[in-house]
Amino acid sequence: MNHVVVVGAGLAGVRSVEALRARGFGGTITLIGEETHRPYDRPPLSKSVLLGETDSTVVDSDLDALEVDFRAGVAAKGLREGVVETTEGELAYDGLVIATGARPIRLRGDGPQHVLRTIDDALELRALLVPGTKVAVIGAGWIGAEVATAARRADCEVTVVEAAGVPLSAALGPVGAHTVSWYARAGVDLRLGTAVASVDQGGLTLADGSAVEAGVVVTGVGVRPSVEWLAGSGLELENGVVTDEHLRTSLPGVVAVGDCAAWWSRRYGRRMRVEHWDTALGAPDVAVAALLGDDAVYDPVPYFWSEQFGHMVQYAGHHDGERLVLRGDPAADAKWAVCWVADDHRLTAVLAVNRPRDLVQGRRLIERGRRLDVERLADPAVALRDCTAA
Repeated sequence: MNHVVVVGAGLAGVRSVEALRARGFGGTITLIGEETHRPYDRPPLSKSVLLGETDSTVVDSDLDALEVDFRAGVAAKGLREGVVETTEGELAYDGLVIATGARPIRLRGDGPQHVLRTIDDALELRALLVPGTKVAVIGAGWIGAEVATAARRADCEVTVVEAAGVPLSAALGPVGAHTVSWYARAGVDLRLGTAVASVDQGGLTLADGSAVEAGVVVTGVGVRPSVEWLAGSGLELENGVVTDEHLRTSLPGVVAVGDCAAWWSRRYGRRMRVEHWDTALGAPDVAVAALLGDDAVYDPVPYFWSEQFGHMVQYAGHHDGERLVLRGDPAADAKWAVCWVADDHRLTAVLAVNRPRDLVQGRRLIERGRRLDVERLADPAVALRDCTAA
């Protein structure tokens, strides 16, 4: 293998470059990115950048020292065996890493709507968050909550419109109800069970025909994997680029990482596509190992964190209908957690609100597949590590 092309210059892309060199690959590496910026981290965009605490989140990676041909402002347009078609011509490859991430979903309507995916998005939106501005946020998921947090800190008038019956419904299900009071305390007008018909000039039209007046509209209703350019390539696509547990795709010499990869998890016995920073950080080493002929397995316990309305919210694992065990009283205590426990008493996921130790210990318990004493688990005074069954 003489030439590896990495498509996508986000965290997953640059970590793939680092992994190639760390594993002794001495050939040519070409890294292309659609944006004109150097690779940067995305999680701070809705946190420290939007709050005005920093203007840059550039990844600390010396591309010159890594001897990478970095081409900014170049997008992939198509793929055929051995060749990536780009906006600047064709790139032949021996190995290919697909790390094109995801794109925000936009709603219909002729009114301006902001999304939060790039550094330019964050800086543009931050400039609009001035005292007294009426801001409408569509979606009470992770991004919507963080945008609402920043807008209220900037003394804007904030309305959050959510189609589901609780915030964070897609990620947490009914557990999201415990965060409703955060919005009220922050002075946010939270409208649950409310669908948006269109984004218009001057605000929103709701499904019931009523309107929400707003000078700034932010749409935070999720993303779709950026895989349109792979249509007709022969790659198997289903909610992203389909990979095996080694992050290999259906084409030889091609791997996929990050938000666009739908990988097979041994741990959970299902295909997963996880849109979190931790995935972009950890997957590239496994993908590069596979590209270079090894058989490393990618099977992490997914992890995510969010800072909203003065709370540190952390989640690890994956849940799907398991028993809920509450640790603490969300109505009375700012520190609480929720554990999801399978029928065999193994922990499958943990949500920790202002309880970082629960997150760290819970993640380890999930990794090790330990069975738990559910009675002890329900006592927030007992450390999670001390809840293992005899």
